[in-house]
Amino acid sequence: MGVINVTPDSFSGDGLGTDVSAAVRRAALFREWGADVLDVGGESTRPPSIYPGAGPVGVDEELARVVPAIQAIAHEVDVPVSIDTTKAAVAEEAIAAGAAMVNDQWALSADERMLEVVSRAGVPVVLMHNRRNTAYTDLVPDVVEALRGARLRAVQGGIVAGNIILDPGIGFGKTAEQNLELLRRLDELGELGCPLLVGTSRKSTIGRVLGLPADQRIEGTAATVALSIAAGADVVRVHDVKEMARVARMSDAVVRGWHGP
Repeated sequence: MGVINVTPDSFSGDGLGTDVSAAVRRAALFREWGADVLDVGGESTRPPSIYPGAGPVGVDEELARVVPAIQAIAHEVDVPVSIDTTKAAVAEEAIAAGAAMVNDQWALSADERMLEVVSRAGVPVVLMHNRRNTAYTDLVPDVVEALRGARLRAVQGGIVAGNIILDPGIGFGKTAEQNLELLRRLDELGELGCPLLVGTSRKSTIGRVLGLPADQRIEGTAATVALSIAAGADVVRVHDVKEMARVARMSDAVVRGWHGP
């Protein structure tokens, strides 16, 4: 999954703002480099406590950022587009514009209409684990149970079980140490029985460990991508698509087997 940020303030430094042509060019490159899904987002997830001025944007602003980009990408690039949003109105308009998947960082809980929108559209959805503090009773079991509950709510709300992808939420509501533990024990999430998406790309935990800024975390990202695949990840969400597609292919050859060209 290749990340296309149509924001002016992405933590990773790759925000395109409202430049639709740039978004289409990046989408075409990502397709060429091996992306299977293009994840378009119009709201930065940078924490205001670390980045003054960061924070949520209104529905109209988010729509103005993502809808033109999704329309153009869906028309020009033959790779499924995902909308990265927590807002039902944005998801609804994005799907109408051509998005084929919803990636919700609050697992359909931030907007009471989101479950209905996704269920009615019949599209795949990523349910990510998130919380507003880092006080866990027991980290991995707590994450597993939260994701189990999110999946159950989604199914009870009419979403087809086979359309659900789970994301442990690396970097969201977790300390650096907790992120590392979760990655180390990622295989324990296999009991949930759903495809697993992992997003570690350029994140602050890598920066903490290596002492590097976001634009110098490619090797750290590669390590986490390879280890995530070895532990059972089915999808990896990345900024550096060319390099990480190669890492994923090599990891898959080891983990899932390889039979030549």
